Amino acid sequence: MYQHILFPTDGSDGAEFALDHAIDLASTYDATLHVLHVVADVWYPSGDPEGFDFDMSSVEKHLQERGDRLVREASERAAESGVDCETEVVTGRTPHRAIVDATEDHDVDLVVMATHGRRGLDRLLMGSVAEKVLRLSEVPVLAVKFPEEADE
Repeated sequence: MYQHILFPTDGSDGAEFALDHAIDLASTYDATLHVLHVVADVWYPSGDPEGFDFDMSSVEKHLQERGDRLVREASERAAESGVDCETEVVTGRTPHRAIVDATEDHDVDLVVMATHGRRGLDRLLMGSVAEKVLRLSEVPVLAVKFPEEADE
């Protein structure tokens, strides 16, 4: 039924919980798990305010290294369960767009991702990557809610 499962991760507790579901499904269907982390554009302030001495390249380097670590750790967990895994860190894209594009690039049959369950003003201001992926994806999306959020 599923040959390629995409698991986008932001490193949150919810994503760690959703990874268990992704690995279980990949194992059940003998599917390849594609682990994706998106490093969004780093915001650069306009102009050069007096006293502003901050090296943005160090921030970018840290975010890239964090993404590399997240996909490596997810891949190691998948390997422990005998699941084939491919990893990718995408830089400079909006997360929802990178996830949807990855479904097409890797011929994905299913996306398994965490949802943070934001409500009210938080949802209005922050939006939801999972919600945008659900709206834009041409393939099924399994949105996994972290148990502590289930009763909120």
